[in-house]
Amino acid sequence: MTRSVRIHEFGGPDVLRIEDVTIANPAAGEVRLRIHAIGLNRTELTLRSGRSPVKPALPSGIGFEAAGVIDALGPDVTGFAPGDRVALVPAYGAAQYPLYGEMSIAPARSLIRIPDQLDFVDAAAVWSAFGTAWSGLVAVGRLQEGQVVLISAASSSVGLAAIQVANRLGARPIALTRSAAKADALRRFGASAVVVSESQDVATEVGRLTNGRGAELVFDPVGGPGFAQLAKATANGGTMVLYGALATDATVIVPFDIFARDVTVRGVALTVRMRDDVQLAAMKRFVGEGIADGSLRPVIARTFRFDEIADAHRFIEAGEQIGKVVVTL
Repeated sequence: MTRSVRIHEFGGPDVLRIEDVTIANPAAGEVRLRIHAIGLNRTELTLRSGRSPVKPALPSGIGFEAAGVIDALGPDVTGFAPGDRVALVPAYGAAQYPLYGEMSIAPARSLIRIPDQLDFVDAAAVWSAFGTAWSGLVAVGRLQEGQVVLISAASSSVGLAAIQVANRLGARPIALTRSAAKADALRRFGASAVVVSESQDVATEVGRLTNGRGAELVFDPVGGPGFAQLAKATANGGTMVLYGALATDATVIVPFDIFARDVTVRGVALTVRMRDDVQLAAMKRFVGEGIADGSLRPVIARTFRFDEIADAHRFIEAGEQIGKVVVTL
């Protein structure tokens, strides 16, 4: 038996229960992983709350991202061995491989070896954040050297990853945040400029920062009414990439702000994009090279113990963190 987090109903953090479960032997194409660190993502909070459009049958495990040591290999798995330190690139749903636990089954195609310069905490914070940033800025956004990318929710793990990816590409990241309290930290983590939405008009300020041109790329996990303001801050011929739905209100844009300036609106989901082997390999290569040369590095906001998993969810929902929240075992 091993301890694992399960939910028996949808709701707040208190529905997260740590229970004793039995972990089966890995099937073909799978490994059994002894988990040392779990990266927390909004994806799991959305599923736990019941807001996710895809709801697993209850009771259900939960978990999206982790790092640990291979305990056993399934049939036909090659290139890895028991004892290897590995992390996971999320290419599955938040309940398909429940990684909130001391041990879990995981798909071999999602494994990546942890480089020597990363510990388990850092390794558990890399692949969802930087994979999502790569998907939005590189694969979909085609961000080029010298272009401007406006990054909303910039203090999140994905936002900070996007700042680093933009800098690695030679682009100019403008961070968007609600609170001025986070502005200095965002500049310290690489933002070329910071726009504070609670005290500045977003479109006006981005226009000022870009000599009236606007941002060639907008990268947003929020949607809702604010998405219309981001459209006004987008350059002619620019692209808006939506990768989340933190806002609960409808996302509505004035049509003129789209067609009159030839703006493209795209959605991106890491789990969908990573189902393609070519895209998965390209992302692993880009992020792996960035980790190796030091241009990409996860930012850890706080760590929690496994028994504090509900507190970790509450901390994320408070929205004050800068970077990734990781649970250790």
